[in-house]
Amino acid sequence: MKFTAAGDALIQRRIYDGYEGFGEIREYIEKGDARVFNFESTLNYEGECFASQFSGGTYIRTNPEVFGDCLGFGFNMTSFNNNHAMDFSYEGLLKTIDYVNEYDIPHSGVGRNLGEASAPCYLDTENGRVALISVNTSFNPAMLAGEQSRRFKGRPGINGLRHQQTLFLNKEDFEKIKEIGEKSGVNVAKNITIAEGYAPELPEGIYEMGDLRFEVGEETKRVTKCNKEDLERIKKSIFEAQLQSDYIIVSIHSHELSGFTKETPSEFLEEFAHFCIDNGANAVVGHGPHLLRPIEIYKNRPIFYSLGDFILQLYSVNIAPEDFFKKQGLTSDSTVHELLKKRSANFTRGLMADKKMNETVVPYWETDENGDLTYLELLPLTLSMGGKKSDEGLPFITDDNSFIKRLAEMSAPYGTKIEMKGKVAVCKW
Repeated sequence: MKFTAAGDALIQRRIYDGYEGFGEIREYIEKGDARVFNFESTLNYEGECFASQFSGGTYIRTNPEVFGDCLGFGFNMTSFNNNHAMDFSYEGLLKTIDYVNEYDIPHSGVGRNLGEASAPCYLDTENGRVALISVNTSFNPAMLAGEQSRRFKGRPGINGLRHQQTLFLNKEDFEKIKEIGEKSGVNVAKNITIAEGYAPELPEGIYEMGDLRFEVGEETKRVTKCNKEDLERIKKSIFEAQLQSDYIIVSIHSHELSGFTKETPSEFLEEFAHFCIDNGANAVVGHGPHLLRPIEIYKNRPIFYSLGDFILQLYSVNIAPEDFFKKQGLTSDSTVHELLKKRSANFTRGLMADKKMNETVVPYWETDENGDLTYLELLPLTLSMGGKKSDEGLPFITDDNSFIKRLAEMSAPYGTKIEMKGKVAVCKW
């Protein structure tokens, strides 16, 4: 079978007729039997939904017909399970589901309850049936869908993967943190809850200060691990998909990082990707941090830790809720121009000002009858910035492939070699 994929389409407006390069990109994407992308927006008309108290950063919405413009690139499977899925609350999430359904495209990761949100979706092609399971690690807790029970219907939301962060400290530093916590009284309410029997006591050598968890260790380090309950739910979805499909793709939206750069995937993301493949998935397609992350070939299955942005139009927001203005010390008496100008320090910082956020690839890969990878190449694209407003944030095939060298350097520790050959970069493992 053959596949293509793209990262985040954070799109805010219609794609105009005559957009140069559109046909060539579409032709490349359509080489795949299954063609997957992440739609990073909500669909609702102005005044149709109220804004959430929280957002994924910018409050993202666009009119439903814009989703149809994205499909013009040739995509035939999608997810909109990302940190913006509930920017316009439960109503906005449900409206997005309804509008996407009008386009009759398989989608997963968001639903009217947890069972629906975690279920695979399926695409029938001439060469086989493909399942897509979509997961999100970067979300407000209120976004997690709820399971149905005998007496209550489920809660709309996303298929989320929670994780726990533990900070390991030597004994001396651990005791200092514990002393600070007890002196400050930050855990008074928690200690009372434990004393009254409503929460379990923490084991010796573990201390919590608010949301931070500390543990005695031999060296100072931060360790992140996947939530076991969520892993079991996703494992069950993969198991179900094995019966119903020939090939399983797991889409994962994750902003979290390890180390000190956005390019480095978090430990728990690596754990999750390997877990999915160990349990039967054929590919893991990542997105979220708005830039490229390494490519790993694990057990002859591709892991794209992040494909970056396929479309990025943060400056095309034309209306914003009061909450968004207040975050910048403004009110909605100000214009959106003033709002975005202040947040970006006069358009000198942020995603739209960072060249790395405007560099992306569309992978094309082929598999054998067992679902193992036999060939992988990447089409380098750059997003237009600083030129015509009608082009802003849209992808173009580029002659400047210098960022592929950076991607190759990131991927080398994972055993992946990447070299340019003509207009594409070919991967070896």
